[in-house]
Amino acid sequence: MKRLTLVGFVLAVSAGLARAQSAPVRLTVEEAVARGIEASHRLAEIGAREEAARAVAAASDASARPQIGLLGGYQRTNHIDEFGVMMPTGQLSIIYPDVPDNARSRLDLQWPIYTAGRTGALSDAARAEADAIDREGAAARADLRLEITRAYWAVLTARESVGVVGETLARIGAHLADVQNRLKIGLVPPSDVLTVEAQYSRQQLMQIEARNGLEATSADFRRLVKMDAGAAFELADRLEPPVPVSPDVGVLIDAARQGRAERQAIEKRVAAAAARGAAAAAGDRPVVALSGGYDYSRPNPRIFPRAAEWNGSWDVGVNVSWSLWDGGRVRANVAEADASRRAAEQRLQEFDTLLDLEVRQRALDVESANAAIGVAADAVRSAAEARRVVTERFSAGLTTNTEVLDAQVALLQAELDRTRAIAAARLAAARLERALGR
Repeated sequence: MKRLTLVGFVLAVSAGLARAQSAPVRLTVEEAVARGIEASHRLAEIGAREEAARAVAAASDASARPQIGLLGGYQRTNHIDEFGVMMPTGQLSIIYPDVPDNARSRLDLQWPIYTAGRTGALSDAARAEADAIDREGAAARADLRLEITRAYWAVLTARESVGVVGETLARIGAHLADVQNRLKIGLVPPSDVLTVEAQYSRQQLMQIEARNGLEATSADFRRLVKMDAGAAFELADRLEPPVPVSPDVGVLIDAARQGRAERQAIEKRVAAAAARGAAAAAGDRPVVALSGGYDYSRPNPRIFPRAAEWNGSWDVGVNVSWSLWDGGRVRANVAEADASRRAAEQRLQEFDTLLDLEVRQRALDVESANAAIGVAADAVRSAAEARRVVTERFSAGLTTNTEVLDAQVALLQAELDRTRAIAAARLAAARLERALGR
């Protein structure tokens, strides 16, 4: 009995786990975006590049601070004849002894105290480059957000299309059964049945195409949110019209210039090029460095007379280096940095021109898409009423079978147009948000 109870418990737990594993993932648009951003390899690559750039900036900052090092070494030399001086007392005083074992240690200090601004400019350039990469990452996240949003609404559109085609197929199937019954009692000719059957087959083809489109868009969505192929998922948001807005294009353009990460990245690269130019220009000015250290050696060459014993000594000094002629290297580096700066500035101006056009186009797309939703909704109402009237007249024997089929097709097209109009409005709103850098 205990064994049966244990087996039953194990089976229940296994069944529960299987149901949990097969349960579809339910996602809103924001949840899908967050999931895709977290798993994006592209964003991880940009993040690693930013870390490398931050490390370069930290290294540039560290070059302006003192550097302390510990040196040591051992050297074995050949034996030599000792040199000494006979003292008045008759005792030989060794001045240069035979010391074949030489050991040296040094605590060394190097500190550039004046570099004509070169060190600070290189640090500024490195930080500006790191900031530019950070802005590139923000732009990549915005692109990924738009792509996931597009895929999300594409899946919803495909599902709505499958549903619309399925409903139309059911209505035509019911109409086909009605026409077949009328044929049996001699109210319609066989050609009417064949016409309806042909339309039914056409709707079946449309259903196959709609399902294929749904599978394709679902596969793309799974790729973007890093889901396993074939994994089940549900979309929590519904395909409803967005809240219509009538934004001021001038305000939108100003917001886009402030919010677009790509523009900020270009601005950072302009600053980086200017800082590199300042660092290059500092190459023809002197550099002053403070140096010092403490030596502890055996023998210590600064101690006279030389002795085979450990002795310490210290030194402090100021070094000045000034390149009087470098063959034009500084001038070439300055020219390169200046050209890079001017190129970045021109790229920024070109970006502003394209940004103005993009924002205006996206605003127009939103306006036209919202207007299209209203027109499509009116078309659905009119087509539904026309189909109802034609169906009633056909039941009364006042219209032909062809008119009923035409009304069915018109309603199907109107419903598909409304679905696509809502999806287009959602996508237009997402593209406007992307153009604004949000």
